[in-house]
Amino acid sequence: MGLVVAALFGGYVIASLLVFKYPNLIHKRKKLKFRCRHISHRGGAGENYENTMIAFKRALQLGTDMLELDCHLTKDEHVVVSHDHNLLRSTGSDCDISQLNYKDLPLLKAELPLDFDPGHHFIGSGKEEERKFALLKDVFEQFPNVPINIDIKIDDDRLIHKVSELITQFNREEYTVWGNSNDVVTKKCYAMNPRINLLFSLKRVVQLILLLYSGLLPFCPLKETHLEIFLPSIYLRRKSNPTAAYLPMHTLVCRIMDCLLMKRSLFEHLHKRGIQTYLWVLNYEDEFQKAFELGATGVMTDYPSKLKKFLDEHPEYQ
Repeated sequence: MGLVVAALFGGYVIASLLVFKYPNLIHKRKKLKFRCRHISHRGGAGENYENTMIAFKRALQLGTDMLELDCHLTKDEHVVVSHDHNLLRSTGSDCDISQLNYKDLPLLKAELPLDFDPGHHFIGSGKEEERKFALLKDVFEQFPNVPINIDIKIDDDRLIHKVSELITQFNREEYTVWGNSNDVVTKKCYAMNPRINLLFSLKRVVQLILLLYSGLLPFCPLKETHLEIFLPSIYLRRKSNPTAAYLPMHTLVCRIMDCLLMKRSLFEHLHKRGIQTYLWVLNYEDEFQKAFELGATGVMTDYPSKLKKFLDEHPEYQ
């Protein structure tokens, strides 16, 4: 009996290792329309007013491959591009986007703090036209073939429906990625339109880790197309850590994730299955280098010009 169990277990291990290395033996590779190395977080929040049309235009002029942005719904049901639901940090007005009509949204502050570069602020020209909230509709109209990564910030069925409608209206299902760290929101996105590229939620990232170390990952189908995770070791070095707001015991969690998830072999396995891996939000050269050495498909940054310079100087990562 012991020999049978040992033989079965040995066979399982060999099969798992084989399919992990050659996943296309049983999985059809996902065929995405784009592959992004350079991703501008909120359009490049360290170099322009975040999530604005001017930020998106300037990032694209630099040659960014993808725009990352966030969405909320106004009182009159316009989909606006904004990270925060409450406007205090970004505008100085203590009210929620959902409480205001689009025309009544205040301008962004002339100086904005950077969530992922603690102690630093973006200070722009202060021009009113540069500080206006953008409509998702206008972003799609201006940049029809640019890959766009959409974070659906809150669990709102109307918001998910409106965003899905816009994606379909502008025929950009193959050029859009959407979802949220919240598994409920991400499931709703997938149910609303499974043809749109999908992020791993935080719950699914945990499941991915469990599948990896149980040896089951090579055999499991994955509906997601993009794994977007932060680089844990980077945040452990910082005194002010934005991940603390939504990761309890963040130091311990960061160390565990750094040990378990930052694996080149995992990223290579996902790549062979057509799943892209993006690491966020990285703002310094040593961070860029570590991400690409790990085999990440792309890097998300607040400083598009810094990342462009790095890639220009390191063609091996292009």
